[in-house]
Amino acid sequence: MARHDRTNATAEHDPKHDPHHPHDPEEHREGEPVEAHNGDLPEVHSRDLPAPRLARTILLVALLSYTLITMLNIAGSDLSVVHMAVALVALSAIFALQLVHSAAGAERPLPRRRVATLSAQAVLTYGPILVFHTAWGSMAGFLAASVLLMLRPRVAWTLYALIGLSMVLPPVLEKRPVIDAVYLPQSTLLTGLVIYGLSRLSALIREVVAARGELARMAVTEERLRFARDLHDLLGFSLSAITLKSELIHRLIPTHPARAVEEVEDVLAISRQSLSDVRRVASGMREMSLEQEITSAESVLRAADIEVAKRVVRVRADRQADTVLATVLREAVTNLLRHSRAGRCTIEVAEQAGRVRLSVHNDGVDPDYHDPSPHSGSGLGNLRSRIETVGGTLRSEPADDGTFLLVAEVPASPVG
Repeated sequence: MARHDRTNATAEHDPKHDPHHPHDPEEHREGEPVEAHNGDLPEVHSRDLPAPRLARTILLVALLSYTLITMLNIAGSDLSVVHMAVALVALSAIFALQLVHSAAGAERPLPRRRVATLSAQAVLTYGPILVFHTAWGSMAGFLAASVLLMLRPRVAWTLYALIGLSMVLPPVLEKRPVIDAVYLPQSTLLTGLVIYGLSRLSALIREVVAARGELARMAVTEERLRFARDLHDLLGFSLSAITLKSELIHRLIPTHPARAVEEVEDVLAISRQSLSDVRRVASGMREMSLEQEITSAESVLRAADIEVAKRVVRVRADRQADTVLATVLREAVTNLLRHSRAGRCTIEVAEQAGRVRLSVHNDGVDPDYHDPSPHSGSGLGNLRSRIETVGGTLRSEPADDGTFLLVAEVPASPVG
């Protein structure tokens, strides 16, 4: 078995995998996408930032346009300079209040503050009507938008309708044509809807951009967790194997130096394979073979003086299922070496009805050991999440007689 191990591992070894070999630029480029992805994240996010600014600019242009129309209407009237100055001050105050009400999150302040700002805007809206009459009517649209933005829907839409109806009075009191009594309320309601819609759109765009940034950060975090899980699965087994082999070599050197040399070659092969696996993880190109993993597991278990029995049939599983089951076997053997006092281990592989079944059974459960985080993405929790991703199941059964059975079953051709 040791010879077979060394053959497989040596085949994996080539100059560019040698730790003493000069750095390969092609290999460096394989690792770059992960770093480039993390580094490019702020740049991608920055390309989305003009969208909120554009929405806010459109809102400002609309508010300025409505304000300018009202100012032009007043300028066309035969009014004194004092009245013009008063109109300019009132328009500026209404414009500032509307900016406050149209800002994102403006509906969250305390009720007293909302009532105060809305009351101030209502006074500035209806007070000047006594002087400027219908020329001031456009400002009622701002008030209609503010109540929609600041109040609860039922109250807001009721006040919105009342504000529109109130604009019937100025044309009637001025004895203007009926068409003006229809136009002014309609214009007020339309202005309110436009300002309300633009304000909500601006806030919504800001939320969407913020959500996309958060999703991007979550994707990066998830990728880092995946990378950490892969390293856990790879290095946990390899380091345990190297430790066991090194202890065996230490015992063999005085009495069986030739056998110790063979085991040293095995340690070198395992370390080279670990280095190759880590590089594959870094480049996102990691695949494992269940058949090779069974051979490696048998070699490591025998080195730990554990009797191994195999009942393995050749299965027709695709690479995804093969990799998942190989990962399960590696983690099972790692846990067995770390957390049990097993003297015998049985590994079985079978296929039935398009599903591949792997079982690992050992007789040395440590009663004091408990997986501290079975669902946290490490150990059995990590295996369970991997298997469920491909539509499989994982079952672990510690028995009263001190044995432990781990059974993984996946479709021979997983979907997804």
